[in-house]
Amino acid sequence: MKMYSTCFSREYWQQSLREMKDLRKLVFAALMIAACIILARFKIPLGENLNLNVTFLARALCATVCGPVLSIVFAAAEDTLSFFLSSGGYAYFPGYMITTALGCLVYALCFYRRRITMRSLILAKVVTNVQNVFLGSLWSAMLYGKGYLFYLTSSAWKNLLYLPLQVLMLVVVLQALLPVMHRLHWAPNQLEEGRIPW
Repeated sequence: MKMYSTCFSREYWQQSLREMKDLRKLVFAALMIAACIILARFKIPLGENLNLNVTFLARALCATVCGPVLSIVFAAAEDTLSFFLSSGGYAYFPGYMITTALGCLVYALCFYRRRITMRSLILAKVVTNVQNVFLGSLWSAMLYGKGYLFYLTSSAWKNLLYLPLQVLMLVVVLQALLPVMHRLHWAPNQLEEGRIPW
């Protein structure tokens, strides 16, 4: 399976577009939507009003297997279905879907048919957390009326606290599943001596 040194090549995007026609990848994306919906119900308590949600793991896996184009479609479907299945009476707001789609795009650009290293893994998680802080604060300020800085401050602290644990969880999951993905011809051979290289 071909790996790309950069995500800025035409061939990389053509390959990503072809994933939209692969029935196995479409089924996998649908399974990851179901996984996100289920995982959203399970939160890891880290403190008072601090709960770690693990849906990012299913999003990262989908992005790794399906590429950027299908990952954006996956993110739109996943966020919308998640809302309608567990909205709690709130009105639908598409801003959160944009945040989810951008997060999946970042994971795909870092992981899909690219050499996954600890550096790329940390970079992907930092960028998605920064997106969550800035965009999530904007959406909350628009919806709930408190100032942007109020949401920015609390979100920044929360995402900073979560970051090391999220990176560790992503490393464990990818190290466990990359060999399986390789055997299924869904991802290139990535691990060096059974672990993600630096």
